Amino acid sequence: MDDIPRQFDTQAVSGDEQTGQPTTGDIVTPIHLASTYTQEQVSDYPEFTYARDGTPTRAALESQLASLSGGSHALALSSGMGAIGTTAMTLLEPGDHVVAFQYLYGGTRKLFDDIYAESFDLDVEYVDATSTAAVADAVTDETALVWVESPTNPLMRLCDIGAIAEVADKADATLCVDNTFASPYFQRPLDLGADVVVHSTTKYINGHSDSLGGAIVTRDDDFAERAEFVQKYGTGSVLSAFDSYMVLRGLKTLPARMERHEQNALAVAGFLDSHSAVEAVHYPGLPSHPQHDLAREQMSGFGGMLSFEIDGGREAAATVLGHLEEIQLAVSLGGVESIIASVPGMTHAYLTDEKREAMDISEGLVRMSVGIEATDDIIRDLERGFDRLS
Repeated sequence: MDDIPRQFDTQAVSGDEQTGQPTTGDIVTPIHLASTYTQEQVSDYPEFTYARDGTPTRAALESQLASLSGGSHALALSSGMGAIGTTAMTLLEPGDHVVAFQYLYGGTRKLFDDIYAESFDLDVEYVDATSTAAVADAVTDETALVWVESPTNPLMRLCDIGAIAEVADKADATLCVDNTFASPYFQRPLDLGADVVVHSTTKYINGHSDSLGGAIVTRDDDFAERAEFVQKYGTGSVLSAFDSYMVLRGLKTLPARMERHEQNALAVAGFLDSHSAVEAVHYPGLPSHPQHDLAREQMSGFGGMLSFEIDGGREAAATVLGHLEEIQLAVSLGGVESIIASVPGMTHAYLTDEKREAMDISEGLVRMSVGIEATDDIIRDLERGFDRLS
């Protein structure tokens, strides 16, 4: 019986929070705020010497993130973009070829297009990764990195992670999956063959809209060593002790929260799907979603994120969103509260019209992070907003 591994829910609560340091029996990992640590001798190199290199609180979080994601190494960083940038800087050299999902988060595209492509002469090729064949056609012997999200932000499109992992492996390229929307509770890309997983821990992993952070998780010892070096000496993007504590706290309720997010999102998606003012709903939990079967195969749940397109474009969407009372009009996602945003007017406003069009972002597209409030209250609030269109 002792050899049976903990289930996810138990691991999330109990964790591996022991850091090998003397303890007073704290039931949760303390916040270690020290920026530097004493050494017994000049030649003595203890586990913790300087906060950028590591702290007991951050080490406990990294152990927990690795365990819950099915990895052997994890790094906790100061933001999701810090995780994306550190991963890219670790893996790429000037002139490398990158194959990326056409429907990536806009911030990732800006990093690739406006910084790495221009400053490091990267050749970034965007493809519709919902088709594994399209990825295979784009990958060459020069491809160093395949970068995908599944589901994507904001259109909730999926890619076959296992099949793309095989394509990347044959080309000796690294497959990185941004798993922010699903969280490790509903999807574990490393188990499907991915090499590296990144998260914005700001979102579901923390879950309370009160911490900014990111994470990188892998099973690759060499990549982990290089990424840690880049994190410490290249980007300096490390998560603070206080934020590490906040994310550890959030992880304890991740399973319960994700179950409730999904329950509410399924109900909201059904309501929207039948509403006359909604032209389309994008949620993998709907049987009408073109990749519903793939979602059932590679995910253990459909999550709390959805998007929908309002008839009447940006003006109509602004009317609906401007008259909500319970649902918060804001950017970001993954908190316990329901959050809604106009995609072209808020979350992706910094992209050009041409780039938004290339990403199939319509003027009436709305992204919603469905919270854990009472289901009826969420739907009633949406009805309140739609009533303003009549």
